[in-house]
Amino acid sequence: MRHGGAALTLLLLAVTLSACARPAAVDGIITLAVPSSPNSFDPRVATDEISQKVAQLVYDNLLTLDDRLNVVPGLAESWEQTDPLTYIVRLRPNVRFHDGHTLSADDVVYTFGSLIDPAFVSPRKGAYRLLDTVTAVDPLTVRFTLKEPFGSFPINLVMPVVPAGAGADLKSHPIGTGPYRLASYAVDDRIELRPFADYFGGAPANDGITLRVIPDDVMRGLELRQGAVDLIVNDLPPDVIAQMREDDEVDVVEAPGTDYAYIGFNMKDPLLADRRIRHAIGYAVDRRAIVDHLRRGLAEPAMGILPPVSWAFAPDAFQFTLDRDRAMRLLDEAGYPDPDGDGPLPRLHLTLKVSTNEFIRLQAAVLQEDLKRVGIALEVRSYEFATLYADVLKGNFQLFTLQWVGVSDPDMLRRVFHSAQAPPVGFNRGRYANADVDRLIDQATVETNPETRGQLYQQAQRLIAEDAPYISLWYKRNVAVFRKGVTGVRLSPSADFSFLRDVSEGTGNHEGTKGEH
Repeated sequence: MRHGGAALTLLLLAVTLSACARPAAVDGIITLAVPSSPNSFDPRVATDEISQKVAQLVYDNLLTLDDRLNVVPGLAESWEQTDPLTYIVRLRPNVRFHDGHTLSADDVVYTFGSLIDPAFVSPRKGAYRLLDTVTAVDPLTVRFTLKEPFGSFPINLVMPVVPAGAGADLKSHPIGTGPYRLASYAVDDRIELRPFADYFGGAPANDGITLRVIPDDVMRGLELRQGAVDLIVNDLPPDVIAQMREDDEVDVVEAPGTDYAYIGFNMKDPLLADRRIRHAIGYAVDRRAIVDHLRRGLAEPAMGILPPVSWAFAPDAFQFTLDRDRAMRLLDEAGYPDPDGDGPLPRLHLTLKVSTNEFIRLQAAVLQEDLKRVGIALEVRSYEFATLYADVLKGNFQLFTLQWVGVSDPDMLRRVFHSAQAPPVGFNRGRYANADVDRLIDQATVETNPETRGQLYQQAQRLIAEDAPYISLWYKRNVAVFRKGVTGVRLSPSADFSFLRDVSEGTGNHEGTKGEH
């Protein structure tokens, strides 16, 4: 099941380039390799991963998330809910923007006011559909008023604050309150960030961050081995990381992540509407083999869309184990007996739609073989991502595989599994419907007590797991690969770049699970 093409290419190119290595990264400057350029430096409109990573260094969020995905203070030093519709946020004093002006309630009102302004175009606006008004109470106090109760609202304040009056120029010339300011940007080449001298959190441990754009997976690994790059986070394939573990000049650190891979079912399909068939598929899939061989151990078998680090995670929810005999008994019960014993004829035929990504196609081949062993003939059809995604939104599929990235809020249960959240309103692409699940999610949505909300979300997860509208595959493990001597590497569940302010060249500890060499 292993695929070694990338590793072999890495080995061959290492020989080719060994005599012409680029010079080592500048002392004091930490250089990262990233696969693409940012689309925009305005965090209100940018949704691509690299833009968000840069924003984590140039801006600060009003509120932020801890390692349990709880909402905690950021630029706001405190907040309170004074009634079901009102949140009062108090800002830290003496916080400065890169242009020298002091953070005030006006900046916060401008940032969030733009996201509810009908004239402002942003893909993020949907998250603020229940925000009615945002007003300044005094220079350091902001009032957020909702249209209806929404218990998950504080996580929508995990958003960078931009200067009041910022216009279109922000897309190319960011001004934030973060630990770094933009020094220079060459499209498709590099982003140079340098420490902001007046940062309220203190000076970074380094003299700056350079993000080098290197689109090719193998070349990113080579640049690290040659010393022209110090650090790569989550942007190397498993085979290349396996090669890196053998390099005495490189360290590898791992930590649990929040990215979630799954098989989605069309609940309107006559075959897949039968829970016994969905369960048969769940028992037939060898998730451990996918994790150990295809992912090279850089994943963990998943239980559900919420990651185990989440405060709302239900650890006792139902999960599938590999049990092919049980899968075949369920198919018998559903009316699909084996037509020819040990012969080649299948019990039934299904179609799986996937993207053209190499790993996804390899994973689909494994799923195809797993289902064949219990008598299900699985036809795999691969499409460019845009075509696949359009079909999924339209419900034009039987089964599909996709990956949710950075799941942090239990409100994702509502957006994915509530019957009223079918596209284009929400993400219930399989058209799953369970009245008890809807009721629990509705109660959790308006509940303001965190403990009660957590209990409601856990009950919903247990019901969803039993219904199996998704077959959970794996949670991706976050991986950082870096040169010996680089210290302060710490991976959060979302693998955000905010830890880079603590990274330097020297001796120290790395937080995560050290890879074996």
